[in-house]
Amino acid sequence: MTFYQSVLGGELNLMPVKDSPMKDNFPAKAQGGVLHADLPGSNFNLLGADMPNPNIEAVVGLVSLTITCATKAEVNEKFAKLAGGGKDVHEVMTFFAGTMGNVIDKYSVG
Repeated sequence: MTFYQSVLGGELNLMPVKDSPMKDNFPAKAQGGVLHADLPGSNFNLLGADMPNPNIEAVVGLVSLTITCATKAEVNEKFAKLAGGGKDVHEVMTFFAGTMGNVIDKYSVG
């Protein structure tokens, strides 16, 4: 989440398991994990957690984030930062939906 904050800006709020009202529901090994992460910005809000849900089988796959920018220059800037250390899948281009591109970031999230 700190990586996404460095790209998108915003104010990152992290709630570790050990500081949450639900801390007693988790084993000791999970206490250092992040139960809830919130990254709000002026025109976005990104949420996340690194805690597995015992009721959902984990699946490795595609995560899609849509980031709306005011200018093409801003699209190019954020795209370059997201692709840094990762992989440029589809370069920034103008498409029917506007200007867009696809990356797999340095954490293999694509």
